[in-house]
Amino acid sequence: MIGKVLVAYGTTNGSTAQVAETIGEVLHKDGLTVDVLPARSVASVSGYDAVVVGGALYAGRWHKDARRFLRRHRRVLAERPLWLFSSGPLDASASERDIPPVPGVQRAMTRLDAREHTTFGGCLEEGAKGAVARMILRSGKGGDFRDFTAIQEWAAHVAAELAGE
Repeated sequence: MIGKVLVAYGTTNGSTAQVAETIGEVLHKDGLTVDVLPARSVASVSGYDAVVVGGALYAGRWHKDARRFLRRHRRVLAERPLWLFSSGPLDASASERDIPPVPGVQRAMTRLDAREHTTFGGCLEEGAKGAVARMILRSGKGGDFRDFTAIQEWAAHVAAELAGE
């Protein structure tokens, strides 16, 4: 019986945190006990029965906090049901087709026997931190491309899988 789920995330400007919170809300609504935490703040995953980890994508790489989280907790994660998500494309592509994980995330999925990975659209809006983010915004390529219906549907799918454990 799965009782307690951790949703950990790596984010710079907060949009991936909002995706993680949405996933946590759906899992909670489906009867699970859920903690949604920044990946860098998690000291241990041993108290959780299952884990969902998400990271923002930057230049084809997962957020460093998400990468470090997987490395730091790899032994325990390999023993638990694990799902991964990415957020990042600043266009509608994530809603139009399945985007495979970036190579580093694909390697982690294989090593940790993750159940599944999905990519959601990203969000980059005025006030974002970082020179590259500001340059993207100046070029007119920012915006909010997150599809919260798709995020909720994926979270419900994860909850259904956990209910079958």
